[in-house]
Amino acid sequence: MFRGSFARRGKEGASVQQIQIVIRDKDGIHARPAGVLVKKMQEFPCAVTVEKGDKKADCKKLFALMKLAIKQGESITLTAEGEQEEAALAAAQEVFRETGL
Repeated sequence: MFRGSFARRGKEGASVQQIQIVIRDKDGIHARPAGVLVKKMQEFPCAVTVEKGDKKADCKKLFALMKLAIKQGESITLTAEGEQEEAALAAAQEVFRETGL
């Protein structure tokens, strides 16, 4: 479930795009869909991070993402900052839809 997209100001006044997602998959974010997400995010030049509570990980690094141990029902925030940030988050939303996360 997606909770929309919103922008805020990042470092040096640059725009930052964010979306919140509630994980639906009974297994949470596991290796296969995490790999699909990481591979897709690596196609974009912007920085993409995922936050769960007070923990944050680079969404372009599989082990960093897996270390968050994101479970079903948990809410995460994806943040993109830089060139093609909106396209990166749109692609992330598509990955979550396609993989059933």
